[in-house]
Amino acid sequence: MPLSRRRFLWTLGGAAAALPLTGLASRVLGDGAAAARRVLIFYFPDGVPGRSQDGDPSLWDAWSEGGTLRVSEALEPLGDLARECVFVRGLQMGSTDEGSHPGGAKKLLTGMDGGRGESIDRSLARTAGAGDPFPHLYLGAMANQDGASGDKHVSYLGPEHTVPPEDDPIRAFARLFRDAMPSPTPGPTTWDPRRSILDVSRQEIEDLRGRVSGRLRSKLELHLDAIREVEARLGAELPVAPSTCDDPRVGLEGVDPTRLYDPSLFPAILRAQADVMVTAMACGLTRVGVLQCSHHTSELIMSRFPDGEMYDPGFDMRSHQASHYGATHDRGNRLFTDYVEQRRYWVRNFRYVLEQLQARPEGDGTMLDHSLVLLCSEVSDGNTHSHHDMPFVVAGRAGGAITPGRVLDAYDRPHGELLLSIAHGMGQRFESYGQDGYQPLPGLLG
Repeated sequence: MPLSRRRFLWTLGGAAAALPLTGLASRVLGDGAAAARRVLIFYFPDGVPGRSQDGDPSLWDAWSEGGTLRVSEALEPLGDLARECVFVRGLQMGSTDEGSHPGGAKKLLTGMDGGRGESIDRSLARTAGAGDPFPHLYLGAMANQDGASGDKHVSYLGPEHTVPPEDDPIRAFARLFRDAMPSPTPGPTTWDPRRSILDVSRQEIEDLRGRVSGRLRSKLELHLDAIREVEARLGAELPVAPSTCDDPRVGLEGVDPTRLYDPSLFPAILRAQADVMVTAMACGLTRVGVLQCSHHTSELIMSRFPDGEMYDPGFDMRSHQASHYGATHDRGNRLFTDYVEQRRYWVRNFRYVLEQLQARPEGDGTMLDHSLVLLCSEVSDGNTHSHHDMPFVVAGRAGGAITPGRVLDAYDRPHGELLLSIAHGMGQRFESYGQDGYQPLPGLLG
């Protein structure tokens, strides 16, 4: 049965003002330009079947043929929703750490080598999302498997500093849509579970702040931010949903919180997390979200997914294992054929997210019309781990700022331009982004 809550109150008293951005100036659009109401990033691991080392054409491509948009095999599951996408071809993430999964994950959303900056989703959470009950929502599907941390995650609070996503959709749902409960009345020796450990230790923290400066001070602040985010997930000082979403329903059938890392449950967990994300956005709880599927060099056994093209209970085929299919697109090679099916699986689930947004009316159209959704991975071709010709797909019309249903050639342009364009598409005119002060990607917006 779907979980539900019948009555909610919005108790958020007001959000703290966003802190100034470090290394880039920002201003909110003041010219009435079209802008997205939300940004959602959908990450999948281990790249795509791009052009092979032996010259086989990419199976992750799109082109116009006689005025009709066409897509290649790995993108076919998009179906008619390809018309709601811009297929960005040729973007590169630079030569630093070329051939590296971790290096790609660090650069993917930060635009900076070595994860030395704040990722674009976090920048938008502190600006466009600053007044929302949940400025940032980071959900995962087996993204923390085997104790994954650090560069296994793609959302950066600051230099080399990530926070794990929430892998449990039931817990995520409860955090977002919980009944209003009276605060406990602590006595002289009673612990108040809503009180932050940082508040309890306020004096000690202030003393420590006074004794450090520069880089150490910045690291301290990032650690404190991370502690507050983890506390929020555990139930401290949580806002509750607005009453306009009296009865939110999310399909949690098949989700067992005691088996979050059982590969046979992965499809149910991913669908549930997608539902949680879209429902939270529909209810106005957040405008900035990241949905992370597993993590790079993934050991996720995709051949155990039930009722799918890849299902084979007698053979364990992992995502990263299949990505090393060799120098050619050999249809007689099971690694290659399974890898293609795995990529089609990610595209089907990206399509599911787009369908859920498109199914919800909003303004003069649908939520998808007013959204900007990014599909991405940390490398391009899975076998070479290249950081060139990255597989970026942008979906949604961003409130009229984006015209979809086309291919955008951006060969050898830095992907930081795309990240900056995402901010502009959200109505946040950051003057530059990333380590080289990138400008917006020509041709995406407007």
